[in-house]
Amino acid sequence: MAMHIAVAGNIGAGKTTLTNLLARHYSWEMQLEDMDDNPYISDFYEDMQRWSFNLQVYFLNTRWKHIQEIRGGNKTVIQDRTIYEDAHIFAPNLHAMGLMSTRDFENYTRLFESINEQIAPPDLLIYLRAGIPKLVHQIQMRGRDYEDAIRLDYLKRLNERYEAWISDYKGQLLVFNVDELNFEENPDHASEVIQQVESTLNGLF
Repeated sequence: MAMHIAVAGNIGAGKTTLTNLLARHYSWEMQLEDMDDNPYISDFYEDMQRWSFNLQVYFLNTRWKHIQEIRGGNKTVIQDRTIYEDAHIFAPNLHAMGLMSTRDFENYTRLFESINEQIAPPDLLIYLRAGIPKLVHQIQMRGRDYEDAIRLDYLKRLNERYEAWISDYKGQLLVFNVDELNFEENPDHASEVIQQVESTLNGLF
């Protein structure tokens, strides 16, 4: 049975690492967030107000295309970040911080609502919960130049919105606290995560 599995979480939470781990274990196809080919990401971190709308529309279009590919295929795909995070967390946060105009935000929201009518949520959403120190540490460890400009208050606001979104999420959900897990380097932690995913997946059939 082909499924759509998605991994959600703040910047630096470990989404790509977990996506890789589970894809290898289950032989799932991966759909990664390709930041290197994103034409707006560097400009955005340099001048968020100028580029916020462009970046969010780019993400919206890209993820919509990915969902169509996943649902049109016959293989289980694990996706790094969801279209819902853009719409419920990143875009509203930019608007609230004065980094996206009300006009642009309303335009973006109408666009998302039109798309949302045509898509289904993932069969399983895995949320990686992480505190600010963990996020900062992991962002620094991966050393992406454009992420040097990320502010702590930006990460904090995103975390608050993630928690609000997850507390109201209606689909099949699995939450891991990555402050207490190092599934990249600790095999026991990796096994624990896989075990919990396995039990949740068994409950879906």
